[in-house]
Amino acid sequence: MNAREMTVSSERETVRSQHATRDAGSGEASASASSFRTRRRDERPRAVAALTGLGLAVALAVSGCNSKATAGAGGPSVERRIADAMYAVLSSDRATYTREVVDRLQNKEKVLTAGEHFREEKLLPLPAQMLRMSAEEMRKKRHDYAVALLSPWPINRQNAAHTEIEKAAMDAITKNPDQPYTGEETLGKDRYFTAVYADRAVSDACVSCHNKHEESPRHDFKLNDVLGGIVIRVAI
Repeated sequence: MNAREMTVSSERETVRSQHATRDAGSGEASASASSFRTRRRDERPRAVAALTGLGLAVALAVSGCNSKATAGAGGPSVERRIADAMYAVLSSDRATYTREVVDRLQNKEKVLTAGEHFREEKLLPLPAQMLRMSAEEMRKKRHDYAVALLSPWPINRQNAAHTEIEKAAMDAITKNPDQPYTGEETLGKDRYFTAVYADRAVSDACVSCHNKHEESPRHDFKLNDVLGGIVIRVAI
């Protein structure tokens, strides 16, 4: 092979090498693009979830700032939606505490009891006390919301109905416990949307406490009976 033939052969090898490198690069780029599309596809549901959560947070923030808005034509007011959400959280927490803590430790495993003077006697708080403590803690953070636990048969007389709405609500939820009683009222200088939800005996611990308490006006409660009402007020 002469010098010219060697030069041409070398040039051909160089061209083939460049093509191979370009093809490899193209394959890597294609693989990279495919991987990128896969990541984008996998991340899309998370992004939608994040945006949904953000939208919910914004909606709640807006509703808190402008509570007079409505949820839509013919829909419940924002105040009613806030009250319903608060009731769902409070009643679920209380029912869980009653069943999984008080009923289990006091009635089933018999290792610890619940009592009114739980701090002094080192006992479990009563479910009603847990709800009131939660309401007090919430009140420290938000003065435009208020929660109370009332009853037509209060063990503590302070927990009887006092306002006209409270009195009407106690009668209404006793007769129709599946339907909350709602209305508006003025307390002091503030105007409130008030919703009252039936408070039921969700476990044997509730029934036993109310029936055995010496200051209880009633001693014949049964499981799922209405014990009173959870009152939720949202400032208008």
